[in-house]
Amino acid sequence: MSSELGDFLRSRRAALTPASTGIRTYGTARRVPGLRREEVAQLAGVSVNYYTRIEQGESHQMSDSVLDALANALRLDEAERLHLVRLARPAAVPRRRFPGPETVRGSVLALADSSTDQAVIIVGRRTDLLGGNRLGFALLGLTPDERPNMARQMFLNPAMRDLVVEWEREAHNTVAYLRNASSDAPDDPLLAELVGDLSIRSAEFARIWAMHPVAECLHAVREWDHPLVGRLTLNEESLRLPDDPGQRIIFNGAAAGSPSADRLRLLASLIASPEEL
Repeated sequence: MSSELGDFLRSRRAALTPASTGIRTYGTARRVPGLRREEVAQLAGVSVNYYTRIEQGESHQMSDSVLDALANALRLDEAERLHLVRLARPAAVPRRRFPGPETVRGSVLALADSSTDQAVIIVGRRTDLLGGNRLGFALLGLTPDERPNMARQMFLNPAMRDLVVEWEREAHNTVAYLRNASSDAPDDPLLAELVGDLSIRSAEFARIWAMHPVAECLHAVREWDHPLVGRLTLNEESLRLPDDPGQRIIFNGAAAGSPSADRLRLLASLIASPEEL
């Protein structure tokens, strides 16, 4: 885990600039992108030697105040701060058993199916599609009997590049979620297998993974270019299921009275069963 901590810290200081952090450069040539180690150390109020040891994985006893100072120096958001703590203190991450493929409770499936004006899907901790309503499957270009892994869909299914308007951004979000999930569940072998498989089969996944993005991805406005109804702008809300850690029920709906709302209703009518017409 110490090598991951160093990778994470390097990725975050590479993403910052002296100007954005108030560091004076005096016009000197810079050989590294972003901040230097000594600049991060200065911002965090620690010695350069100590910070260098942290990046190299040689310091394992960081206090809360040091972790907080590093998070502030590197401008980390809440998800990134939690990720930093998990990497710095792996022994404190709860060890859980992961017996195999996930299942979803019938009451959650019923909740998804009861929503008729929004596209709803249920996704597991490893981004496996566990269920949803028919409109949710239709939005993704799937039939209700399909249960793909959504990260594999994003990177390995060419149709997703046409369906998802801002594919690069959404691909980045997918990797950020998997990075966050991996630090939350470091002992999950199926999650590690998924990351390894995507790293081998997708150069784009490997490139983004190396950037070390971390995010929860709980709400967003997403653009879709659906082959049946055209362009959709949908508000996405992702709700975690407290009794099933890592599972999320995701709602995609359109603003009332908008063209996207009309197109979402059209999509619903196109996939309706005969008795619903």
